[in-house]
Amino acid sequence: MRVGAKADYAIRAVVELAARGASPTSPVKGDALADAQLIPMKFCENILAELRAVGIVASRRGAEGGYWLALSPAAVHLGDIIRVIEGPLAAVRGERPSEVAFTGSAAPLREVWVATRAAVRRVLDEVTVADVVDGTLPPVVRELLADPGVWDAVQPPSPPTD
Repeated sequence: MRVGAKADYAIRAVVELAARGASPTSPVKGDALADAQLIPMKFCENILAELRAVGIVASRRGAEGGYWLALSPAAVHLGDIIRVIEGPLAAVRGERPSEVAFTGSAAPLREVWVATRAAVRRVLDEVTVADVVDGTLPPVVRELLADPGVWDAVQPPSPPTD
């Protein structure tokens, strides 16, 4: 799974709104969000518009306007934000893993891709914006982080030398 800049920015903007306690009576200006998270302003506005269209973020125009979360931070999962911005969490050639089919010796790959999607969902559909703001990640994340090699980069195998 690859998290693009747009999804990263979207998650950071939503986390920033939650951390600031933004509300209809205390909205946060788009430029303040963009500055706080080092997101290009136009990009930030476009992302917030997408999140507003699905009801994750709300906004008001004008001098007293700005943005706030339309939902409780505990009700917004990171996976929700990524799906709005980038589509399904896992795709194979642009298709959902459960919809792809392989033949012959590659047939088991469908199950591998479905299991990969399930693993990604275990994390991103468990972690909420509130978890990030509070710095209290769920047990599934802490268990994964306890693996001694989790921070190590994995390099592809080197080609054989003759």
